[in-house]
Amino acid sequence: MHKIVNLFDFKQKVNYKNEILAGLAVAMTMIPESLSFAILAGLTPLTGLYAAFLMGIVTAVLGGRPGMVSGGAGATVVVLIALAASHGIEYLFAAVVLAGILQLLVGLFKLGKFVSFIPQPVMYGFLNGLAVIIFMAQVEQFKITENGTTSWMEGPSLYLMVGLTLLTIAIVVVLPKMTKAVPASLVAILFVFGIVYFFNIDTKKVIDIAAVSGSLPSFHLPHISFSLETLKIIFPYALVMAGVGLIESLLTLNMVDEITNTKGQSNREAVAQGIANITNGFFGGMGGCAMVAQTLVNIGAGGRSRLSALVGALAVLVVILVAGPVIEQIPMAALVGVMMMVAIGTFEWVSFRIINKMPRHDIFIGMLVAIITVLLHNLALAVLIGVIISALVFAWESAKRIRARKYVDDQGIKHYEIFGPLFFGSTAAFIEKFDVANDPNEVIIDFKESKVVDMSAIDALSKITAKYHRLDKKLHLLHLSHECTQLLKNAESVIVVNILDDPTYKVMTK
Repeated sequence: MHKIVNLFDFKQKVNYKNEILAGLAVAMTMIPESLSFAILAGLTPLTGLYAAFLMGIVTAVLGGRPGMVSGGAGATVVVLIALAASHGIEYLFAAVVLAGILQLLVGLFKLGKFVSFIPQPVMYGFLNGLAVIIFMAQVEQFKITENGTTSWMEGPSLYLMVGLTLLTIAIVVVLPKMTKAVPASLVAILFVFGIVYFFNIDTKKVIDIAAVSGSLPSFHLPHISFSLETLKIIFPYALVMAGVGLIESLLTLNMVDEITNTKGQSNREAVAQGIANITNGFFGGMGGCAMVAQTLVNIGAGGRSRLSALVGALAVLVVILVAGPVIEQIPMAALVGVMMMVAIGTFEWVSFRIINKMPRHDIFIGMLVAIITVLLHNLALAVLIGVIISALVFAWESAKRIRARKYVDDQGIKHYEIFGPLFFGSTAAFIEKFDVANDPNEVIIDFKESKVVDMSAIDALSKITAKYHRLDKKLHLLHLSHECTQLLKNAESVIVVNILDDPTYKVMTK
């Protein structure tokens, strides 16, 4: 038993009841979402359920974040819709395998840490946009399709759907105030299911989306020609899918870290996501990544270990094999209500409370990321744009921080004490600090409170050195790193080396 505890990272006392019930709640919310995304992509319903089971089981055992749930997520599937439509499902499976290999390499080369470079305003925008997407996806369930035509519900069917949804929301909100012995989301689903079943109420059910019964997934190699031409077709899709999947998974990992006040392993999670997607491609799943909504359901229901995610994945398999007819009768209103509460919980309401305390550029970045996420449903693009703009803003703000304290000592030597980073963005302002023509014959530039960051800064030092040399003025550069000394070949004679005080940072790596 002790080995099993170590294997599943049960380093703290585990509430098995909460873990099992949380896993069941996760499965109940994962099934309709996986079905919806599979159908959206033009795939069979079982392709979505297989992805939910395979992603869930692999990442539950191998992943780097206990309590996190992975499955057939729409963020990754949307990327592959065009490929499936143009070349068929076998090419989709091949792209999923290749995406998994790319993710595996990211984990093995320990590149997952770079998700920590995502600024907080981008995280706010990402989560707020995702919350809106989750909520609007539930609003779509208030539509019905008849004779190939989709329209909004009307009359009694609409009122009934709204009423059952509000009942579900009420249970999810009120029950935790009375008891936390059982997950409120699972109780809400079962309660509404009981009402609809025993009173024989005619309302929209899971079966109205698709059937969920099937068999175990079986191994098969994608039926494609293994050639360079095929690689050219699938590689762009695989690359985008790998990026989208990793960004969403590692952002979800960071989110759970903050909620649980614990630390996950980003590189291990990247490896697990890669292995899970490779498995998907060889066993008929549509691939996926971490699922924010289901993870929040799991955490909210008390799931903190690998057991809850494992139970959720196995529950999906049981549904596929034997419990399909029962699950098909669950009212969609119950699932809609739970997911709406997840959307409300996902939204970073604190971003509104602190909006008057945030810099204007942070507010703009957060809103831009949220808008891109909602309009394009492209989480990776939204985050990438947010990070790029944040980096440019940081460079702009840092460039304004370069300053110089100037004074002439008793010996008539003028000192320039530089403060702030010297890099490509601040070099112009740096050069403007110097009055070369009117300075005395001897000048000292001290970098003790500064840092020479890049080759643009080295070039700026070379230029200012050359200006003083042309006027036959003595120039001394103090407190430069050893590498700066090596790179400033034309200024070796003016650099003062002080081994005890000189910094050891590097401008560039070999």
